[in-house]
Amino acid sequence: MLRFILSFFGGIFTLVTLGLAVVALSIGSIFYIYGRDLPSHESLAQYTPPTISRIYSGEGQMIDEFAQERRLFTPAEEIPDLVKQAFISAEDKHFYTHKGYDAGGIVKAALDAVKSRGRNVRGASTITQQVMKNFLLGGERKIERKIKEIILATRVEETLSKDKILELYLNEIYLGANSYGVTAAAQTYFNKTLSDLSVAEVAYLAALPKKPAELHPVRDMKDAVGRRNYVLNQMQQNGYITEAAYEQARQEPLRSVQNGDFDSFKSALPPRDYFTDEIRRQLSRDFGEEQFFSGGMSVRATVDPEMQVEAARALRRGLEKYDRDRGVWHGTGVTIPADQLGDEAKWREALAATEMPRDIDLDGVWHPAVVLKLGKQDARIGIEGVDEDEDGHWIVAKDVQWARKNLEDGKLSSKAKVAADLLNVGDVVLVRAQTNKDGSFDRWTLRQVPEIQGGFMAMDVNTGRVIAMQGGFSYQDSVFNRTTQAMRQPGSSFKPFVYAAALDSGYSPATIVIDAPIEVNTPQGLWRPRNSSNKYYGPTPLRTGIEMSRNLMTIRLAQEIGMDVVADYAERFGVYDNMGQFLANSLGADETTLYRMVAAYAMFANGGERVEPTLVDRIQDRYGKTIYRHDRRDCVDCTNPDVPADRSPAIVSNRERVMDAITAYQLTSMMKGVVDRGTAASTVNLDVPVAGKTGTTNEARDVWFVGFTSNIVAGCYMGHDTPRPLGRGSYGGTMCGPVFTEFMKTATKKYGGGPFQVPEGGHFIKIDRYTGERLPNDASGPEVVAEYFRDGEEPLFGITFDGGFAMGSNLPLFEEIGDPGREVTTSTGDTAIVGPKATFGSVSSGGLY
Repeated sequence: MLRFILSFFGGIFTLVTLGLAVVALSIGSIFYIYGRDLPSHESLAQYTPPTISRIYSGEGQMIDEFAQERRLFTPAEEIPDLVKQAFISAEDKHFYTHKGYDAGGIVKAALDAVKSRGRNVRGASTITQQVMKNFLLGGERKIERKIKEIILATRVEETLSKDKILELYLNEIYLGANSYGVTAAAQTYFNKTLSDLSVAEVAYLAALPKKPAELHPVRDMKDAVGRRNYVLNQMQQNGYITEAAYEQARQEPLRSVQNGDFDSFKSALPPRDYFTDEIRRQLSRDFGEEQFFSGGMSVRATVDPEMQVEAARALRRGLEKYDRDRGVWHGTGVTIPADQLGDEAKWREALAATEMPRDIDLDGVWHPAVVLKLGKQDARIGIEGVDEDEDGHWIVAKDVQWARKNLEDGKLSSKAKVAADLLNVGDVVLVRAQTNKDGSFDRWTLRQVPEIQGGFMAMDVNTGRVIAMQGGFSYQDSVFNRTTQAMRQPGSSFKPFVYAAALDSGYSPATIVIDAPIEVNTPQGLWRPRNSSNKYYGPTPLRTGIEMSRNLMTIRLAQEIGMDVVADYAERFGVYDNMGQFLANSLGADETTLYRMVAAYAMFANGGERVEPTLVDRIQDRYGKTIYRHDRRDCVDCTNPDVPADRSPAIVSNRERVMDAITAYQLTSMMKGVVDRGTAASTVNLDVPVAGKTGTTNEARDVWFVGFTSNIVAGCYMGHDTPRPLGRGSYGGTMCGPVFTEFMKTATKKYGGGPFQVPEGGHFIKIDRYTGERLPNDASGPEVVAEYFRDGEEPLFGITFDGGFAMGSNLPLFEEIGDPGREVTTSTGDTAIVGPKATFGSVSSGGLY
């Protein structure tokens, strides 16, 4: 009997032993099979998570940020213990004791699943396993992935410290609202740093990993508070907080940015504009989109925030003036259904959801509004962000009487007399508050984003630092940057490059060129270009030719020196990459960008040295290492302690010279005449010397002005995005000149300005600016101008150049050609003389004025 009992228990023991061996062997085999070809966990030691790239102004103020995953990396030693303790309590209370996985937790989770017949399946992953899933494996819910998690977790626990594993977890985990990592989440939900978070706020963040999309602090308030309180309870049970702290924290309401309890971190940032978006575009091109959006770059921008605001204001004013003078109402095209207008909460919600520009500030902030009711004379409106008062807000009849409405047949209505002539109930519009002279509120006035668009840019002529850039009326209305992306004809603003080529080819400002009719045979027919005035002026000095923007002189000059030489200059200055060598291109018929034109003019202003425009001073990587610096000039004694306090250190320029310094000064002096008495004289008026050039293309499809002081160059362009005539009376001087002037008045107050520097190696000779005749040194008067000539090169007076063109048959030399023009009344009530409409026989393309 004893033998039988021993044999029976011996058999059971053997069976159990064999079973355990089989199980162990099976488990070992499974782990062996799944342990092969796993991703290397050792890479985690060098892991650099995707982080936000931020853009700062020159004063160090953050002005924008870009990221695909909004993450701010924080090292483990800088993460407060309370934050670590909250996440450990919520996700893995045995984190500091297990070896990568929690066997007890796995067994309990399996038993719960069996008992509930699969209805209660909960995770049993440790923080280490979650790191493996997030970084190396992916999120598919399969048993194979769990096995791989455990294998990798045990391996990584042998490689990395617990704090390093927790650091990876707390910086990688998604916590809702496009926030990755605890630092970004603290900013998103509470606009606080980690060290400033309360116990309740830390617990809410620790509650989010379980289901971030379903614990929104407003939409899911009840569930969010419940999960937060669970985390608080776990923290108290684990000894991380006292009973008193637990009770106090669980009684706190869930306050958040989303609920309006705190200002959003975005409120400290200015609205995104063309400047920072262009930085994004350029750096994505130079470094790659992935590196820019996830590399944690710190970008020091060249922008002057004050001047950026001024650039936007000046361009908007110019564009709106043209739009108001044109007097056509086109509205926004956005409407709100009538059934949502009766209840204030409904129309406010609907209005907030509309895609309207909210970044316009011109004589006051422009607000989206909706037409609630039309009266006999006026229209009642509801305004976003403005509380209703007892009498309501109104657009009065006199505020619409400037405009006519586009009718369905494409024609224009007569001028509006009452609000209903322009507006319908449900129309979404833009309004701003109009004030009286004493600053008190007068009424709400109707505004609209103009159909015409444009660009503006200003930069330092010596360093290339772009201090302001506005690529349109409103970035939120249209992100297309017309400063850098719009390819347009520069018109007569290109002429300085023709004159620069001539001056470097032996011509002088006193050289005489015939201003007379020209006939050119082209494949499209006979081309007879004209001056804007429809007059010809005979032999004329170069100076007067550029001051008065004479087309025929420019064409003859280009023919004399050769379009190949002109094209070489245009390409050397960066206006074009490959300019077509056609005579019409001497009048600016080829297309380029405002960005290139302004940069090219800077080289006239700085004496002929190459300068590359830049929106960025410096870029640092996530570790603070400088990976780009724009200014590469050599400061030879910046580290010399013996430099006197009243003297700046010597800086050696290593820039390439693109034109002779004397040529640059001669051209600058001639372009100063454009402002003093030429085509820009009536609109460009500053307290410091200014040089520049207007530009207006055929039929005024594009209008320009680019000008500069001794240290700042700025340019303006206006036109429709799909080019079409702007109408009679539209010129670069009259439309862009005021924009330039408004901006530069502020710029010169801040940056100063002075006489243009006269280079060595030359001398002044007085000439008659109308005839080119040499005058005595003591001559004076409006016709006298002192021209600068190179030493040793005594100018030859009296020689006339005609470009080799024959005279047009039967065309007079000095008489006005054709229709002398007619008197018209402008929108402001003034009278003006306008010429006949340009045709191919007058100017086929390029500059008119």
